[in-house]
Amino acid sequence: MTHDNDTHPPSGYRFSDPQLPRAPWSLADLNNMMAACLLGPDDVAALRRSGPLLDPQREAILDVWYGFVGSHSFLLDSFVDTKTGQPDGDYLSRVRARFGQWILDTARADYDENWLRYQFEIGRRHHRVAKNATDNAHASPLVPFRFLPLLAQPIVDTLRPFLSRGGVTMAEVDAMQNAWRKAVLLQVTLWSYPYIIEGDF
Repeated sequence: MTHDNDTHPPSGYRFSDPQLPRAPWSLADLNNMMAACLLGPDDVAALRRSGPLLDPQREAILDVWYGFVGSHSFLLDSFVDTKTGQPDGDYLSRVRARFGQWILDTARADYDENWLRYQFEIGRRHHRVAKNATDNAHASPLVPFRFLPLLAQPIVDTLRPFLSRGGVTMAEVDAMQNAWRKAVLLQVTLWSYPYIIEGDF
């Protein structure tokens, strides 16, 4: 796995971009957060084992996730063009490509400064401080905060069938899914930063 999609990274994908703002957290802060959600070395190893299983299934996984979003108008609203009142297909496609790359990045579990910077950027892209800017979209200026932590549940739950298709034991599936649960919780928490009153995060 690489940090880009083969030799052509998705549009707007800026992992490892030195021009991104520094994250407002240190690696020590990150380690404390990982300890708080019990994300340890065994989980990191399980995440990395999940990568080769999930990589060839990314499009099928995205079909499930996008199907879930598309079946709930209150979630799809974040992608509706405010000028036309219709979902912005180009915006949805560009986000989908980055979402597919996010699967690989999460499975890679490289928790370094570049990873921290990009989590900060992802959070900003959900909030009015930067939403729509990456894709020059005209959708809602905000993904409501209440949905960020809640969407961790369907994302992790729907991964199980895909983790189970690699001929691995149920114990291994449990380990990988549990590691994903912690990793997604960690990321969603970091993405929440722009929504929190300054100094309260």
